[in-house]
Amino acid sequence: MVRYLPFLLVLALWIYAFIDCLNTPEEEVRGLPKVVWVIIILLFGEVLVGPVAWLVAGRNRRRAAVAGGTSSSGNRSQQWVAPDDNPEFLKGLKEENKKDEAVLKDWEADLRRREEELRRREATGPDDVPPSGS
Repeated sequence: MVRYLPFLLVLALWIYAFIDCLNTPEEEVRGLPKVVWVIIILLFGEVLVGPVAWLVAGRNRRRAAVAGGTSSSGNRSQQWVAPDDNPEFLKGLKEENKKDEAVLKDWEADLRRREEELRRREATGPDDVPPSGS
């Protein structure tokens, strides 16, 4: 099994580089067009030149944003925000709560109406209920 390990590692790197290249947006590809990178990876995959070249020189790697900072592209809007700090998410929760409260009030009113109806039926007695067949 150990003698197959180098072959499996080369294959795994080749597959990873190929899929990574296909999933990379065109604007993040450096140096050559994306189609050329795919061809290089496919042609030189078995000798590791293509996959290594793609991983080293083919793609702009985004650096992790520092807390409170911006990403390497300078676009702060794409930075992840926790739900507790996201005003749009909190606004959506408030709207959802209002809808849920309205539904709950309707259910409570319906329950009160049904309970009152049952009390009236019990107060009038079972003899006063008309037969259902006629």
